[in-house]
Amino acid sequence: MADTKREIERKYEATTDTGLPDLTRAPGVASVTDEGVTELDAVYYDTPDLRLAADALTLRRRTGGHDAGWHLKFPVASGIRDEIRAPLSDTLPRSLAGLLRSRVRDGEVVPVVRLRSERDVRHLRDDDGTLLAELSVDTVHAERLTGGDFGSGTAPGETGWTEIEVELADDADPAILDAVEKRLRKAGIRPSASASKLARALAETGSGPEAPPAPGKPGTAGAAVLAYVREQVEAIVAYDPAVRRDLPDSVHQLRVACRRLRSAFKTYRRVLDREVTDPLGEELKWLAGELGVARDEEVLDERLRARVRDLPAALVLGPVKGRLRRRDAALGRRARRQALAALDSDRHLALLGGLDALLTDPPFREDAGREAPEVLAHAVRKDHDRLAARVEHAHSLDPGHERDLALHDARKAAKRARYAAEAARPTLGKPAKRLGKRVKAVQSLLGEHQDTVVAREAVRELGIQAHGVGESAFTWGLLYGHEEAAAAAAERALPGVWAKASAPELRAALTR
Repeated sequence: MADTKREIERKYEATTDTGLPDLTRAPGVASVTDEGVTELDAVYYDTPDLRLAADALTLRRRTGGHDAGWHLKFPVASGIRDEIRAPLSDTLPRSLAGLLRSRVRDGEVVPVVRLRSERDVRHLRDDDGTLLAELSVDTVHAERLTGGDFGSGTAPGETGWTEIEVELADDADPAILDAVEKRLRKAGIRPSASASKLARALAETGSGPEAPPAPGKPGTAGAAVLAYVREQVEAIVAYDPAVRRDLPDSVHQLRVACRRLRSAFKTYRRVLDREVTDPLGEELKWLAGELGVARDEEVLDERLRARVRDLPAALVLGPVKGRLRRRDAALGRRARRQALAALDSDRHLALLGGLDALLTDPPFREDAGREAPEVLAHAVRKDHDRLAARVEHAHSLDPGHERDLALHDARKAAKRARYAAEAARPTLGKPAKRLGKRVKAVQSLLGEHQDTVVAREAVRELGIQAHGVGESAFTWGLLYGHEEAAAAAAERALPGVWAKASAPELRAALTR
């Protein structure tokens, strides 16, 4: 069984002769208690090519101390990591192996570094004796086990150093770290240049992870498109474990990365060969679809709950909230099972492998070698034209089911045009940013309209179920009417929003 701890800490350079200042002079710190010395022995694991280290992840098996066991750390922000712990065992726990799957694939992790540390611990407390932070002076001995380029016949390297680590206690105010750092700096103690012990050990005992190559000549369309593709592939890999951990918005972000990448393959088909990208696009569509059940239910759940909350209590007749809760719980469990099954499938691994192969050996076409501004501007204008045609078609239809379908198609075209502009932004600059912003407004409005379509169908079904067991269907009918009104409002607003997104000067600016 794994558990998670948010780790907020700062590291500082030190030597065996470094003396600590009086930290009770730091605002908020009333006492500093000596907690003794602990011996720690940790073996860090990674793939042979150090994929985890390349993404600032650390996996270790540590003995000694109060938290002996397996620890997997994911970066959250500078100085902040989520540490996922599992009990000590001889082999990597399955709970952690799943979180590494998008990076390790069907390979395995191997020992790369062993760190033995002598940790001298002090606790910083306030006037009430509440723990604020733990300060440790770590004397570290690092031994490279594998995963480095040491030269022919050369043994893995060894190194050692001393550092100071200050870790915020649970529920403590992060401002205490600033106060402590101020005292340390006044004593001449400076922040560490390394983000982690592992990063320092890798750097000082051999070679660290290598940066991926940048295929394509700088300034060409191929280089520009590949940079965007790589960004989305990295997002897919990174959000895989976030979905498994059920982190907020993770399903949505993974799905967006799939859509952006699939859209880029379509938009820039004159740069990347469709014989390679079309099959990958179909697999991205499959993955987004498997994840979509969870995301769509999340959006619908939030929408319907908000609608009910906004109703006067006198208009909520029958067990409306209870029926929503039961529906959401049942569908939510099914959606999560489906999403996890997709991530655990061989099909997902094959997709990741195919994306890696594309980045390693890009299937460039003739436009890949041309100057990026001309090629990308043409592609963005083409997707914008496609959006214009779909908006015009939707406007030509009478209100009803066919128009709803046409507006949904226009929404998908708006999303593609927006992603095309986003991909071109590093090359085309502010004109692409402005166009993307205007098209995003169209997409958002059409998305609101589509949400009303989905919500009306769900509310209708809930009303039928309520009526079938003798409950009042009044509130469900009222909610249906609210969604109809929201759809009509979106359709009325569309011409004005589209006029701004289709202004001729927006397109003209792309080629300046």
